Amino acid sequence: VTFTYNPSFNSMKASTRNKAAGNSNIVKGKVKAAAGKATGKVGLQAKGRAQETVGRVQKAVGRDQKAKGY
Repeated sequence: VTFTYNPSFNSMKASTRNKAAGNSNIVKGKVKAAAGKATGKVGLQAKGRAQETVGRVQKAVGRDQKAKGY
């Protein structure tokens, strides 16, 4: 996972940051999984599915933080 500098990203609430990063990881994971499936690379598919899972957890953390007011 790579991150690029975005000044407005740091001014967001933690819940919004986690939801945005979670969505990003979900999309990246889907792309990796699809690329792995298209090329027959099982390892790339697995990495993609794992990154999707990380994204879903991160998004859930963001939703939980929002519910608690963070």
